[in-house]
Amino acid sequence: MPRFAANLTMLFNEVDFLDRFPAAAKAGFRAVEYLFPYAFDKTVLADALQGNGLSQVLHNLPAGDWDAGDRGIACDPTRVGEFQDGVGQAIDYATTLGCPQLNCLAGITPSGADPEHLHETFVANLRFAADALKNAGIKLLIEAINTRDVPGFYLTNTKQALAICAAVGSDNLWLQYDIYHMQVMEGDLAPTLETHVGHIAHIQISDTPGRHEPGTGEINYAFLFRHLDRIGYTGWVGCEYHPTTTTQASLGWMNALTDDPFLGPLPQ
Repeated sequence: MPRFAANLTMLFNEVDFLDRFPAAAKAGFRAVEYLFPYAFDKTVLADALQGNGLSQVLHNLPAGDWDAGDRGIACDPTRVGEFQDGVGQAIDYATTLGCPQLNCLAGITPSGADPEHLHETFVANLRFAADALKNAGIKLLIEAINTRDVPGFYLTNTKQALAICAAVGSDNLWLQYDIYHMQVMEGDLAPTLETHVGHIAHIQISDTPGRHEPGTGEINYAFLFRHLDRIGYTGWVGCEYHPTTTTQASLGWMNALTDDPFLGPLPQ
């Protein structure tokens, strides 16, 4: 059965951020992810992980000014220096946190930018980051995001992501496959996962419409979880959804897996 990580940016919002670590552990999670660690001292976060028996499995590279609307800067030709500085900062945090992989958000396409220049910038930035992260023993991931939630986002589907990986030509560049985003953009989830499982290092989940917990929308997650086992996916599955009520109440879908004879007990 898949291994589930709590996304602390979206889950356990009933409490302050640092209190989400013990809340996740109490709920049965053994791993966490979240968007960004940079607002906190890295040693404080490391203590929160260690003190609650948790592993950090993912966070993002710095993505610009999130509150001002940035959703990554990797495709922006005017911010290459900022991107490269962010790679160094991310490695520093990930090393302290024991985080084995980092996600790079491409960003929103700058208005009026030349498409070829954007492509060249994104590829060059990914080459830089992939090499730097490889030297640190960390995987680099890229994620396609739907343009309904994030209009203008540069990287929008699996085919484009794979083409970008081919252009970069690094053995340290992988896909983060977000089932919610890809259901919105392309559907055909099971065949896509099976075809490209060798390129996928991390998966995130939420249901659509609404981006709530599995079982609230149209995606057949019971089937997809069995499918992930069948195709040999061994990475983490990040629970990146907005609970419809409280986080604890929203975990019924995960607890129900213990009653599914095809999936077996939750991993400890």
